[in-house]
Amino acid sequence: MTAITADLAHAPSQARVVVYNERIVQQFVIAAMFWGVVAFAAGTYIAFQLAFPALNLGLEWTTFGRLRPVHTSAAIFAFGGSVLIGTSFHVVQRTCRTALFGGEALASFVFWGYQFFIVMAALSYVLGFSQSKEYAEPEWYLDLWLTVVWVVYLVIFLGTLLKREEPHIYVANWFYLAFIVTIAMLHIGNNLAMPVSWAGSRSYSLFSGVQDALIQWWYGHNAVGFFLTAGFLAIMYYYIPKAAGRPVYSYRLSIIHFWALIFLYIWAGPHHLHYTALPDWAQTLGMVFSIMLWMPSWGGMINGLMTLSGAWDKLRTDASLRFSVTAVGFYGMATFEGPLMSVRQVNALSHYTDWTIGHVHSGALGWNAFVSFGAIYYLVPHLWRKQLWSQRLVSWHFWLSTLGIVFYITSMWVSGIMQGLMWRAYDTFGFLQYSFIETVQAMHPFYIVRALGGVLFLTGMLLMVWNICKTIRVGKPADKEA
Repeated sequence: MTAITADLAHAPSQARVVVYNERIVQQFVIAAMFWGVVAFAAGTYIAFQLAFPALNLGLEWTTFGRLRPVHTSAAIFAFGGSVLIGTSFHVVQRTCRTALFGGEALASFVFWGYQFFIVMAALSYVLGFSQSKEYAEPEWYLDLWLTVVWVVYLVIFLGTLLKREEPHIYVANWFYLAFIVTIAMLHIGNNLAMPVSWAGSRSYSLFSGVQDALIQWWYGHNAVGFFLTAGFLAIMYYYIPKAAGRPVYSYRLSIIHFWALIFLYIWAGPHHLHYTALPDWAQTLGMVFSIMLWMPSWGGMINGLMTLSGAWDKLRTDASLRFSVTAVGFYGMATFEGPLMSVRQVNALSHYTDWTIGHVHSGALGWNAFVSFGAIYYLVPHLWRKQLWSQRLVSWHFWLSTLGIVFYITSMWVSGIMQGLMWRAYDTFGFLQYSFIETVQAMHPFYIVRALGGVLFLTGMLLMVWNICKTIRVGKPADKEA
């Protein structure tokens, strides 16, 4: 399905008809909803596995170690990636007033090629094939395939920018472009590997020891910085102003936000390696740049929230805004907590504990998932020209998910700080006061609370899928233009 809209051409007396490719955006929206259910269901199941290990079922394919990367990849790359690619195709067409470069064929290749990568990666994890790198588990042959797909994605996005009819490049496109280019660089650098044999399925990293750790967390933290931050900030900068019917609060601040974030984030990765063999100067560099990230991060948060000046009343009635604005609040909280945890003295308590898990999910669920929900609730009525089937279900989704996040992150904060303190406790003779298994036993109730939070979040996602499916099938017609 495509939409035809008339835009003013360069000649004032003429109008030019632009045929936008909306089918590809629809496909990514549907894929995002499917992968969201898979990701949150897998996450909830493995959360229960930690509380009740018998749920590993005694099978190699269903162990926590194999299902965890299924959850993380489905959440970040399948759900989050589908949202990012789909919204980027939607935004770049409208802000450039031109159809996607390369036509239907190239866009379809990106969609099906990306979905193929996700399915094959998930299967490889379950079957035990992994290069054991956090957020980069797929083996070399899948990495090569993703590289091809990603280059085509870059060509489409950059080609659309180059053939734009609008002279100005809107700031959301800068964030999308930074996300695409930097992720390509990170993916290639971190996945340089030597296959055991060209016909085999195993490989060894080109790096070793502390160099491998540094490259991995240069990749890992910047996957957060550019995949889970820059890309989703692009969503914020387009869909919040559109839903609110207000211009961005400060366009100048958005430009400062972009360049400061892009420059600072790339150096922050070494803070994951405090108290390791990494040289102290590199650890300190990561810590200093992480603390400096407070400024652009909170500048962006303020810009997003202040965009609603004069339109706060819309939060009562607009589903997409409710999620998006709450997401910006979680973004501010997560980007305050992250630099705090990068300080070496704080990190001594937090590292390797559930506090880190709580921090990650306050950003992943509260920021990334919520801003994605906001974008989807905005897009569906515009793409299918239908009114949302049930605003009541949207409210249920919002409150169930919010409560689920609160259960999740508070239980992990308490569990993590308790865990760190128990690890540091010594008796009067200088011996450790608690064994490792005692810390695990103490955390058991909090694991149950976390799993229940996951159930609530998953339930909200299922309500969203039901609502969107009913909207597409039987929703009342609505003449909305994106």
